[in-house]
Amino acid sequence: MATEPKTFTTEDNTGFGERSSLGGSRFYRKDGKANVVRKGIRFLDQMSWYHTMIALPRIRFYFWLLIPYICINCLFGLVYFLIGVDHLVGIDKSSPMNEYVEAFFFSAQTFTTVGYGHVSPSGVLTSAIASFEAFLGVLSFALASGLFYGRFSRPRSYLKFSNIGVIGPYKEGRALMFRAVPYKNNHLVDAEVKLTLAMRVVKNGEEKNEFYPLRVEISRINSLVLNWTIVHALDENSPISNISLERLKEYKAEVLVHIKAYDEGFSNTVIARTSYTAAEIVEGAKFITMYTPSRSGQATVLHIDRLNVYEKAELPPAAKPGGSE
Repeated sequence: MATEPKTFTTEDNTGFGERSSLGGSRFYRKDGKANVVRKGIRFLDQMSWYHTMIALPRIRFYFWLLIPYICINCLFGLVYFLIGVDHLVGIDKSSPMNEYVEAFFFSAQTFTTVGYGHVSPSGVLTSAIASFEAFLGVLSFALASGLFYGRFSRPRSYLKFSNIGVIGPYKEGRALMFRAVPYKNNHLVDAEVKLTLAMRVVKNGEEKNEFYPLRVEISRINSLVLNWTIVHALDENSPISNISLERLKEYKAEVLVHIKAYDEGFSNTVIARTSYTAAEIVEGAKFITMYTPSRSGQATVLHIDRLNVYEKAELPPAAKPGGSE
Protein backbone atom coordinates (compact mmCIF):
# COMPACT_ATOMS: atom_id res chain seq x y z
CA MET A 1 0.00 0.00 0.00
CA ALA A 2 1.31 3.42 -0.95
CA THR A 3 2.03 6.08 1.63
CA GLU A 4 0.02 9.27 1.97
CA PRO A 5 0.27 11.78 -0.91
CA LYS A 6 1.02 15.47 -0.65
CA THR A 7 -1.12 17.19 1.99
CA PHE A 8 -4.31 18.84 0.74
CA THR A 9 -7.58 19.76 2.40
CA THR A 10 -9.79 16.71 2.79
CA GLU A 11 -13.56 16.33 2.88
CA ASP A 12 -15.46 14.70 5.74
CA ASN A 13 -19.02 15.04 4.41
CA THR A 14 -19.00 12.53 1.54
CA GLY A 15 -21.20 10.03 3.37
CA PHE A 16 -18.51 7.34 3.12
CA GLY A 17 -16.54 6.64 6.27
CA GLU A 18 -12.80 6.39 6.59
CA ARG A 19 -12.98 2.60 6.80
CA SER A 20 -15.98 1.88 4.54
CA SER A 21 -13.84 0.52 1.71
CA LEU A 22 -12.05 -2.23 3.64
CA GLY A 23 -14.11 -4.89 1.84
CA GLY A 24 -15.47 -3.11 -1.25
CA SER A 25 -14.04 -2.53 -4.69
CA ARG A 26 -15.40 0.99 -5.34
CA PHE A 27 -17.70 3.58 -3.78
CA TYR A 28 -20.10 4.11 -6.70
CA ARG A 29 -21.04 1.66 -9.39
CA LYS A 30 -21.04 2.89 -12.99
CA ASP A 31 -24.82 3.36 -12.87
CA GLY A 32 -24.38 5.90 -10.07
CA LYS A 33 -25.73 3.73 -7.25
CA ALA A 34 -23.75 3.38 -4.05
CA ASN A 35 -21.80 0.13 -3.92
CA VAL A 36 -23.30 -0.87 -0.58
CA VAL A 37 -24.91 -4.17 0.47
CA ARG A 38 -27.02 -4.09 3.64
CA LYS A 39 -26.88 -7.01 6.06
CA GLY A 40 -28.25 -7.77 9.50
CA ILE A 41 -31.90 -7.20 8.55
CA ARG A 42 -34.55 -9.33 6.90
CA PHE A 43 -34.55 -9.26 3.10
CA LEU A 44 -38.11 -7.95 2.88
CA ASP A 45 -37.33 -5.17 5.37
CA GLN A 46 -34.23 -3.92 3.56
CA MET A 47 -36.00 -3.37 0.24
CA SER A 48 -38.46 -0.68 -0.79
CA TRP A 49 -40.68 -2.39 -3.37
CA TYR A 50 -41.79 0.93 -4.79
CA HIS A 51 -38.24 2.16 -5.41
CA THR A 52 -37.26 -1.25 -6.75
CA MET A 53 -40.13 -1.42 -9.25
CA ILE A 54 -39.80 2.12 -10.60
CA ALA A 55 -36.05 1.66 -11.03
CA LEU A 56 -36.23 -1.71 -12.82
CA PRO A 57 -35.24 -1.83 -16.50
CA ARG A 58 -38.27 -1.71 -18.77
CA ILE A 59 -38.25 -5.36 -19.86
CA ARG A 60 -37.84 -6.63 -16.32
CA PHE A 61 -40.62 -4.33 -15.12
CA TYR A 62 -43.05 -5.74 -17.70
CA PHE A 63 -41.88 -9.24 -16.79
CA TRP A 64 -42.72 -8.70 -13.10
CA LEU A 65 -46.19 -7.46 -14.06
CA LEU A 66 -46.98 -10.19 -16.56
CA ILE A 67 -45.70 -13.27 -14.71
CA PRO A 68 -47.69 -12.67 -11.47
CA TYR A 69 -50.78 -11.94 -13.59
CA ILE A 70 -50.46 -15.28 -15.39
CA CYS A 71 -49.70 -17.18 -12.17
CA ILE A 72 -52.68 -15.69 -10.33
CA ASN A 73 -55.05 -16.67 -13.13
CA CYS A 74 -53.54 -20.15 -13.35
CA LEU A 75 -54.15 -20.55 -9.61
CA PHE A 76 -57.73 -19.29 -9.65
CA GLY A 77 -58.45 -21.30 -12.80
CA LEU A 78 -57.27 -24.40 -10.94
CA VAL A 79 -59.49 -23.51 -7.98
CA TYR A 80 -62.55 -23.20 -10.22
CA PHE A 81 -61.60 -26.45 -11.96
CA LEU A 82 -61.26 -28.33 -8.65
CA ILE A 83 -64.54 -26.96 -7.27
CA GLY A 84 -66.22 -28.29 -10.35
CA VAL A 85 -67.01 -26.78 -13.71
CA ASP A 86 -70.66 -27.55 -13.06
CA HIS A 87 -70.60 -24.34 -11.00
CA LEU A 88 -69.55 -22.32 -14.06
CA VAL A 89 -72.50 -21.76 -16.35
CA GLY A 90 -71.69 -21.72 -20.08
CA ILE A 91 -68.37 -23.55 -19.90
CA ASP A 92 -67.25 -25.99 -22.62
CA LYS A 93 -67.14 -29.48 -21.09
CA SER A 94 -65.88 -31.36 -24.11
CA SER A 95 -62.61 -32.33 -22.34
CA PRO A 96 -60.79 -31.70 -19.05
CA MET A 97 -58.27 -29.54 -20.92
CA ASN A 98 -61.02 -27.37 -22.38
CA GLU A 99 -62.61 -27.12 -18.95
CA TYR A 100 -59.40 -25.84 -17.38
CA VAL A 101 -58.74 -23.41 -20.25
CA GLU A 102 -62.27 -22.03 -19.95
CA ALA A 103 -61.80 -21.72 -16.16
CA PHE A 104 -58.52 -19.91 -16.74
CA PHE A 105 -60.07 -17.35 -19.08
CA PHE A 106 -63.04 -16.92 -16.76
CA SER A 107 -60.52 -16.13 -14.03
CA ALA A 108 -58.77 -13.59 -16.30
CA GLN A 109 -62.10 -11.91 -17.09
CA THR A 110 -63.00 -11.80 -13.40
CA PHE A 111 -59.58 -10.56 -12.30
CA THR A 112 -59.69 -7.70 -14.81
CA THR A 113 -63.41 -7.09 -14.03
CA VAL A 114 -64.18 -7.34 -17.78
CA GLY A 115 -66.93 -9.91 -17.35
CA TYR A 116 -67.99 -10.77 -20.91
CA GLY A 117 -70.87 -12.88 -19.60
CA HIS A 118 -70.16 -16.00 -21.67
CA VAL A 119 -69.31 -17.88 -18.46
CA SER A 120 -70.80 -16.98 -15.08
CA PRO A 121 -70.49 -18.44 -11.55
CA SER A 122 -73.23 -20.50 -10.02
CA GLY A 123 -73.46 -21.26 -6.34
CA VAL A 124 -72.35 -19.47 -3.19
CA LEU A 125 -68.78 -20.83 -3.03
CA THR A 126 -67.90 -20.10 -6.67
CA SER A 127 -69.51 -16.65 -6.49
CA ALA A 128 -67.62 -15.84 -3.28
CA ILE A 129 -64.28 -16.85 -4.84
CA ALA A 130 -65.07 -14.81 -7.97
CA SER A 131 -65.96 -11.80 -5.82
CA PHE A 132 -62.69 -12.09 -3.90
CA GLU A 133 -60.73 -12.43 -7.14
CA ALA A 134 -62.41 -9.33 -8.60
CA PHE A 135 -61.53 -7.40 -5.43
CA LEU A 136 -57.92 -8.62 -5.68
CA GLY A 137 -57.86 -7.59 -9.34
CA VAL A 138 -59.02 -4.04 -8.57
CA LEU A 139 -56.27 -3.65 -5.96
CA SER A 140 -53.63 -5.15 -8.27
CA PHE A 141 -54.46 -2.90 -11.20
CA ALA A 142 -54.55 0.15 -8.96
CA LEU A 143 -51.05 -0.77 -7.77
CA ALA A 144 -49.86 -1.38 -11.35
CA SER A 145 -51.31 1.96 -12.48
CA GLY A 146 -49.47 3.72 -9.66
CA LEU A 147 -46.20 2.06 -10.66
CA PHE A 148 -46.71 3.03 -14.31
CA TYR A 149 -47.35 6.63 -13.29
CA GLY A 150 -44.36 6.62 -10.95
CA ARG A 151 -42.06 5.38 -13.71
CA PHE A 152 -43.51 7.80 -16.24
CA SER A 153 -43.37 10.90 -14.04
CA ARG A 154 -40.18 10.21 -12.06
CA PRO A 155 -37.64 13.02 -12.67
CA ARG A 156 -34.53 11.64 -14.36
CA SER A 157 -31.50 13.37 -15.76
CA TYR A 158 -31.21 11.26 -18.94
CA LEU A 159 -27.47 11.83 -18.90
CA LYS A 160 -24.88 9.40 -20.22
CA PHE A 161 -21.31 9.50 -18.93
CA SER A 162 -18.29 8.38 -20.89
CA ASN A 163 -17.12 4.93 -19.83
CA ILE A 164 -13.59 6.24 -19.40
CA GLY A 165 -11.74 9.34 -18.34
CA VAL A 166 -8.63 10.57 -20.15
CA ILE A 167 -5.47 12.39 -19.13
CA GLY A 168 -4.51 14.62 -22.01
CA PRO A 169 -2.94 17.96 -22.92
CA TYR A 170 -4.76 21.01 -21.63
CA LYS A 171 -3.54 24.58 -22.16
CA GLU A 172 0.16 24.47 -21.21
CA GLY A 173 -0.12 21.36 -19.09
CA ARG A 174 -2.38 18.36 -18.75
CA ALA A 175 -5.78 17.57 -17.27
CA LEU A 176 -8.06 14.76 -16.26
CA MET A 177 -11.18 14.84 -18.43
CA PHE A 178 -14.39 12.91 -18.89
CA ARG A 179 -17.69 13.93 -20.40
CA ALA A 180 -21.44 13.68 -20.09
CA VAL A 181 -24.18 14.14 -22.66
CA PRO A 182 -28.00 14.39 -22.52
CA TYR A 183 -29.43 11.66 -24.76
CA LYS A 184 -33.14 12.55 -24.65
CA ASN A 185 -34.98 15.64 -25.85
CA ASN A 186 -35.19 17.06 -22.33
CA HIS A 187 -33.68 20.46 -21.56
CA LEU A 188 -31.34 20.81 -18.58
CA VAL A 189 -30.36 24.23 -17.25
CA ASP A 190 -28.14 25.50 -14.42
CA ALA A 191 -26.08 22.31 -14.42
CA GLU A 192 -23.43 21.96 -11.69
CA VAL A 193 -20.75 19.36 -11.22
CA LYS A 194 -18.73 18.36 -8.18
CA LEU A 195 -15.73 16.04 -8.21
CA THR A 196 -14.28 14.24 -5.22
CA LEU A 197 -11.17 12.10 -5.26
CA ALA A 198 -11.20 9.05 -3.00
CA MET A 199 -7.94 7.27 -2.18
CA ARG A 200 -6.85 4.63 0.30
CA VAL A 201 -3.75 5.77 2.09
CA VAL A 202 -1.72 4.65 5.07
CA LYS A 203 -1.55 6.94 8.09
CA ASN A 204 0.38 5.88 11.16
CA GLY A 205 0.48 2.33 9.84
CA GLU A 206 -3.30 2.17 9.39
CA GLU A 207 -5.12 2.04 6.06
CA LYS A 208 -7.92 4.57 5.70
CA ASN A 209 -9.92 6.49 3.12
CA GLU A 210 -9.11 10.08 2.24
CA PHE A 211 -11.40 12.33 0.19
CA TYR A 212 -10.13 15.39 -1.67
CA PRO A 213 -12.23 17.95 -3.54
CA LEU A 214 -11.08 18.37 -7.14
CA ARG A 215 -11.30 21.81 -8.71
CA VAL A 216 -13.18 21.91 -12.03
CA GLU A 217 -12.29 24.43 -14.72
CA ILE A 218 -15.98 25.12 -15.44
CA SER A 219 -18.15 23.80 -12.61
CA ARG A 220 -21.45 25.34 -13.75
CA ILE A 221 -23.05 25.88 -17.14
CA ASN A 222 -26.26 27.69 -17.99
CA SER A 223 -27.64 25.10 -20.39
CA LEU A 224 -26.64 21.48 -21.02
CA VAL A 225 -27.70 20.85 -24.62
CA LEU A 226 -24.49 19.42 -26.12
CA ASN A 227 -21.87 17.24 -24.51
CA TRP A 228 -20.08 18.61 -21.45
CA THR A 229 -16.38 17.83 -21.12
CA ILE A 230 -15.54 18.18 -17.43
CA VAL A 231 -11.92 19.18 -16.88
CA HIS A 232 -9.75 18.95 -13.79
CA ALA A 233 -6.40 20.60 -14.45
CA LEU A 234 -3.45 18.63 -13.07
CA ASP A 235 -1.56 21.66 -11.80
CA GLU A 236 -0.17 22.76 -8.45
CA ASN A 237 -3.72 23.02 -7.07
CA SER A 238 -4.47 19.37 -7.79
CA PRO A 239 -3.78 16.71 -5.14
CA ILE A 240 -2.75 14.28 -7.90
CA SER A 241 -0.70 16.58 -10.12
CA ASN A 242 2.57 14.71 -9.53
CA ILE A 243 1.16 11.22 -9.01
CA SER A 244 1.49 8.75 -11.85
CA LEU A 245 -1.43 6.71 -13.06
CA GLU A 246 0.23 3.53 -11.82
CA ARG A 247 0.59 5.03 -8.36
CA LEU A 248 -3.08 6.08 -8.44
CA LYS A 249 -3.95 2.45 -9.02
CA GLU A 250 -1.91 1.55 -5.94
CA TYR A 251 -3.88 4.15 -4.00
CA LYS A 252 -7.09 2.59 -5.43
CA ALA A 253 -8.08 6.08 -6.48
CA GLU A 254 -11.66 6.76 -7.56
CA VAL A 255 -13.11 10.02 -8.87
CA LEU A 256 -16.68 10.49 -7.60
CA VAL A 257 -18.85 12.55 -9.95
CA HIS A 258 -22.03 14.36 -8.94
CA ILE A 259 -24.04 16.43 -11.44
CA LYS A 260 -27.12 18.41 -10.48
CA ALA A 261 -29.32 20.26 -12.98
CA TYR A 262 -32.82 21.66 -13.36
CA ASP A 263 -35.12 19.96 -15.86
CA GLU A 264 -37.65 22.34 -17.39
CA GLY A 265 -40.02 19.52 -18.39
CA PHE A 266 -40.17 17.95 -14.94
CA SER A 267 -39.92 21.39 -13.25
CA ASN A 268 -37.62 19.68 -10.79
CA THR A 269 -33.97 19.18 -9.95
CA VAL A 270 -32.42 16.00 -11.32
CA ILE A 271 -29.26 14.22 -10.19
CA ALA A 272 -26.73 12.06 -12.02
CA ARG A 273 -23.79 10.23 -10.45
CA THR A 274 -20.98 7.97 -11.55
CA SER A 275 -17.34 7.30 -10.73
CA TYR A 276 -14.05 6.52 -12.44
CA THR A 277 -11.41 4.27 -10.94
CA ALA A 278 -7.77 4.67 -11.92
CA ALA A 279 -8.15 1.57 -14.12
CA GLU A 280 -10.83 3.42 -16.13
CA ILE A 281 -8.55 6.34 -17.00
CA VAL A 282 -6.58 6.41 -20.25
CA GLU A 283 -3.34 8.39 -20.24
CA GLY A 284 -2.10 10.32 -23.25
CA ALA A 285 -5.46 10.69 -24.98
CA LYS A 286 -8.13 13.24 -25.81
CA PHE A 287 -11.79 12.95 -26.75
CA ILE A 288 -12.86 13.68 -30.30
CA THR A 289 -15.56 16.26 -31.01
CA MET A 290 -19.08 14.90 -30.69
CA TYR A 291 -21.04 17.47 -32.70
CA THR A 292 -20.98 18.61 -36.32
CA PRO A 293 -23.11 20.95 -38.43
CA SER A 294 -26.04 19.40 -40.29
CA ARG A 295 -25.93 19.09 -44.08
CA SER A 296 -28.12 22.13 -44.46
CA GLY A 297 -26.05 24.08 -41.96
CA GLN A 298 -29.23 25.04 -40.12
CA ALA A 299 -28.73 22.80 -37.06
CA THR A 300 -26.10 21.05 -34.96
CA VAL A 301 -25.88 17.26 -35.03
CA LEU A 302 -24.87 15.66 -31.72
CA HIS A 303 -23.34 12.20 -32.24
CA ILE A 304 -24.13 10.27 -29.05
CA ASP A 305 -22.23 7.24 -30.35
CA ARG A 306 -18.98 9.23 -30.15
CA LEU A 307 -19.23 9.65 -26.37
CA ASN A 308 -16.38 7.21 -25.65
CA VAL A 309 -14.30 7.81 -28.79
CA TYR A 310 -10.84 9.23 -28.18
CA GLU A 311 -7.54 9.55 -29.97
CA LYS A 312 -3.95 9.41 -28.81
CA ALA A 313 -2.40 12.71 -27.76
CA GLU A 314 1.14 13.61 -26.77
CA LEU A 315 1.48 15.04 -23.29
CA PRO A 316 3.71 18.11 -22.87
CA PRO A 317 7.23 16.92 -21.89
CA ALA A 318 7.24 18.89 -18.65
CA ALA A 319 3.82 17.55 -17.73
CA LYS A 320 4.52 13.85 -17.95
CA PRO A 321 3.89 12.08 -14.65
CA GLY A 322 6.55 10.60 -12.48
CA GLY A 323 7.63 13.60 -10.46
CA SER A 324 7.78 13.83 -6.69
CA GLU A 325 5.08 11.94 -4.87
